Amino acid sequence: MLNAQKLTLAVLISAAIISSAQASEQSEAKGFVEDANGSILFRTGYISRDKKNGVDDTSSFAQTAIVNIDSGFTPGIVGFGVGVVGDGSFKIGENNNAGNNMIPKYNDGSAYDHWARGGGSVKARFSNTTVRYGTQVLDLPVLASNTARLVPEYFTGTLLTSHEIKDLEVIAGKFTKDQYSDQVNTDGRHLDRAIVWGAKYKFDDNLNASYYGLDSKDKLERHYVNVNYKQPLANDSSLTYDFSGYHTKFDEGASTYSQTTDDLSNRKNNIWAISTAYNTGPHNLMVAYQQNSGNVGYDYGENADGGQSIYLPNSYLSDFIGNDEKSAQIQYSLDFGKLGVLPGLNWTTAFVYGWDIKVKGLTDDAEEHEFFNQVKYTVQSGFAKDASLRIRNSYYRASDAYQTNAYIGDTNEWRIFLDIPVKLF
Repeated sequence: MLNAQKLTLAVLISAAIISSAQASEQSEAKGFVEDANGSILFRTGYISRDKKNGVDDTSSFAQTAIVNIDSGFTPGIVGFGVGVVGDGSFKIGENNNAGNNMIPKYNDGSAYDHWARGGGSVKARFSNTTVRYGTQVLDLPVLASNTARLVPEYFTGTLLTSHEIKDLEVIAGKFTKDQYSDQVNTDGRHLDRAIVWGAKYKFDDNLNASYYGLDSKDKLERHYVNVNYKQPLANDSSLTYDFSGYHTKFDEGASTYSQTTDDLSNRKNNIWAISTAYNTGPHNLMVAYQQNSGNVGYDYGENADGGQSIYLPNSYLSDFIGNDEKSAQIQYSLDFGKLGVLPGLNWTTAFVYGWDIKVKGLTDDAEEHEFFNQVKYTVQSGFAKDASLRIRNSYYRASDAYQTNAYIGDTNEWRIFLDIPVKLF
C-alpha cells in the first residue's frame, strides 16, 4: 500500500474514533448470549451449462447446510464475542460432468461425494468500532466472496469496521487465506496477503458515495468508486442514477486474460459503468452502459481477490469485461406482489450486448450478447416463511474470435436454487 493511502486511512480512522457523533453500539450491548443469533440455510443447488462448438457440457447438483452462529458482545467498555461459519454438503447423483465452481474435485477429475468446510472467528467492539479476526464471508467491492454457488467463498483475516461518525462507515483489513466455493483447501487460491481499505458515506436519504482500495501482494492493486443518487418523483415513483468504476494495476505475477501487451509489468485497465433505473409501482426499468479500457480484460477472482468482486451492472453469466469492450443493457423487473397477484414472486429479464472486444492476434471487434431471465418466489408467511426458489436462464453467444479459448464460449445455462433458512436462536 502506498504511503499516501496509509496516511489517508490513518486520518479517517483517527477522526472516526475521536469524533463520535452518535450513541455507542457497545454501550447498548445486552450480552454474549442475549444478543447471539444462529441460523442454518438448507440449499439445494443445480447449475447446468449446455456448451456449443464441441465443448463439453457441465452439470452440478448438490445439497448443503450452511451454518452461521454469532455471539453477542460482552458488556463493558470493550466487548468480546465469537462466531462460527461453515457448511456441510453432498452431491446428488453421479455428477460425472461436474464443474461450475459447485463441487470439489479430486486430482483425477471425479467429484467429491461429500465435504465440509468452515472456521471460527473472534471479535471485539469499542464504542462503534468492531474488529473481527478469523473466517469471514466478505461483501466489499474490491474483495467480495462468491455467494452465487452452492456454498460461499471464505476469507481468513482481520476486518475493522467503524461507524463512529454518523452516516460514515470506514473499513480496513488484512486477509491471508482465500477458499473458493468449490475448494476444500482453506487457502485454495494461495493468497499471500490482501490489504483492503475504504469508506462509504450517506449524504442524505437519496445520495451516497463510496471508495474502496485493495493491495494484493504480487498480484494487483485495485481502486473502486461509486456514487448513487435516487430522485423521488410523483406517485411514489423514482429515478436512480448510479456511477461505478474500477482502476486496476496488475503485478507481473498476476493472472489476466484477453491482454494485448507482452509487458507483464505494465498491465492495467479502467472499467466503469453508468446506469439509470425508473421505478414505479411493481415495475422497474434500467438501462446501463459499461466500458473497459487499457490493455487487459477486467480479470477478477483468479488472483485471490474475490469471485464476486465486480460491482457493475452488466454482470450475469458474462460480465462483459473484455479488453476494450463496450456494452449496453436494458433490464426490466416486475414485482407480482405489488400487482396483487402473488406476493413474493419477482421476474427479471435483461439483454446485454458487448462490442469492440480486442482479442490478441485475432480481432479488435469481437462481440458477445446475453439474454437473461430469472424468476424468484419467496414464501411470505407460515411455517416455510422466507424459503425461496430461484430459477434463472442465460442464453449467451459470442463471435468466433471470442469463444472458449478467450472467454466463456457459446452457452445455454440454467440455475435452480432452493433455499430453506432455519433460525436457531
